[in-house]
Amino acid sequence: MPGGTVRPSTSAHVSGTADLVEQLRSTPAERVRQDLREWAGQRAVRLSPDTYRASREPAFVQQLAALVEEAHERFIAPYWPQIDRLAHADRALRLRHLSERGVECLLRELNPRRIIWKPPALHITMASGRSGDVYLDGRGLLLIPTLFGSHYPALCDSAEPQPWITFPIRSDHQLSAAPGIVTASALAEPSQSLTALLGRTRATVLSVIANHPGSTTTQLAAHARISLASASEHATVLRNGGLTALLRDGKNACHNATPVGIAFLSASAQR
Repeated sequence: MPGGTVRPSTSAHVSGTADLVEQLRSTPAERVRQDLREWAGQRAVRLSPDTYRASREPAFVQQLAALVEEAHERFIAPYWPQIDRLAHADRALRLRHLSERGVECLLRELNPRRIIWKPPALHITMASGRSGDVYLDGRGLLLIPTLFGSHYPALCDSAEPQPWITFPIRSDHQLSAAPGIVTASALAEPSQSLTALLGRTRATVLSVIANHPGSTTTQLAAHARISLASASEHATVLRNGGLTALLRDGKNACHNATPVGIAFLSASAQR
């Protein structure tokens, strides 16, 4: 669902998904049919006769909600720890664009091939091949990160209280069903990777990454007051332990703390 919120833990994510499915179940059938038609139009997809007939059945919304729930369980839940990590890293990157280079850079870098900022409008190219300009006129814009099928933006210019548009989460890695990330529950029994994290300098590096999301290795070394080689080495160990993630921004490699890394720091501070 495009409006789903990225949450910091698996249990919270499951709860949020259940709430969204219940919202779908309570949505009027005509509204769901309208959304389906709009989605098909933006994606240049022709609804099959079977789909059209099914959408007219009294139990259509309930059946669709059950299908969404099953699809999430099979295709999303197994990958959620990695999706969560990628989303947090991407958010830090976007905030960096906004804080360092302004909203124009933020909009320009969302999806450079298909979302082009031409003040005072966004020029959008849809999957259908159609293109056009979106004028915000002071309404604001809700940016929704997406990972699957995200090459082309989805857009609702008439949404209230503000229009929304999707953009692809940046990722340098492929997802696997056996995520290479340490979950929060695993902190009680550290793996060899987490054991290697013990030490003042490495803890400092993790704290710097958490406090300065999106830092390059050079910036990380400066903040931690260590050499560039040392910063690179410690950042690699932290990344292999699942506590940080690396995201490319042009020629720069930007470091970000994962939700697990933040939880690790929080737990350490409470001792």
